[in-house]
Amino acid sequence: MSFNDHQLNRREFVKSAMLTGLAAFSTESLWAGLEKKPGIIPLGVCTGYNNAALIRSLGYSFVEEGVGRFLIPDEKSGGDAQFRKNLELVKATGVPVRSYTSFFPADLKSVGPELHHEKILERTELAMKRAKQIGSQNIVFGSGGSRRIPDGFDREKARQQHIELSKRMAPIAEKYKITISIEPLNSTETNFVNSLADGAEIVVAVNNPWFRLLCDIYHMKKDGEGPEQIQKYGDLITHCHIAEKENRTPPGVDGDDFRPYFKALKKVKYKNGLSLECRWKDFDAEVKNAIGVIRTQWKDA
Repeated sequence: MSFNDHQLNRREFVKSAMLTGLAAFSTESLWAGLEKKPGIIPLGVCTGYNNAALIRSLGYSFVEEGVGRFLIPDEKSGGDAQFRKNLELVKATGVPVRSYTSFFPADLKSVGPELHHEKILERTELAMKRAKQIGSQNIVFGSGGSRRIPDGFDREKARQQHIELSKRMAPIAEKYKITISIEPLNSTETNFVNSLADGAEIVVAVNNPWFRLLCDIYHMKKDGEGPEQIQKYGDLITHCHIAEKENRTPPGVDGDDFRPYFKALKKVKYKNGLSLECRWKDFDAEVKNAIGVIRTQWKDA
């Protein structure tokens, strides 16, 4: 099903959530006990919050939303008023939003001859402030279009531009206690920060505990990056994504084996979130099947 197919009447959603006994929201208790569930790290889904009740009923722990869709909706989507509705919805249902993707649009450039660092920092400030209100923990710094190095532009200069921006973003993250996790993307999506090693280099240069590394198993498999890299940079990893290699399908569609990557995560004692960031054909059926596949493979790893 498409995203639009899953749009729910908000009043009905809130009523349904209340009737099914979902906990009341508070930023202090939102995550209490979540990481203590035995046998598996907290699992989430990158999806619209309208799917929160469904994925919670299946055993997932959290939603991963989009910055533009949930924290900073544009005027066509209702602007600031829509964010306030989103905040009230989370308060009413208690399903956590642990993290956010899609930090910046491609037209806000972090590298290249024409930079938009000040606008990016303004967006960072607002996103962090609102993520804090919702009780979230993390914002993903992927934004491959923003960081794509233009043809002919000096790569070392681009790297320094990106580090400079990241060093200015990190204190904002620290101010609101929301971690930024830089996301390496496979080489078909962008031409800069394509591996855990690339991302780790930026993290080390920034040198702030609120600026860390994301491990995306889909991107790793897509570019042939082995699980040993997780062990090498495990102390920097704060968030993870997963999907199958060929078509970014949910676990269980093509039958990908994630056990070597799960084993590596276990070896570094990773305990934070793992989100399904996938292309869906039948969301309800695939998201239901995927959690069983992940739990089985995690147990076997």
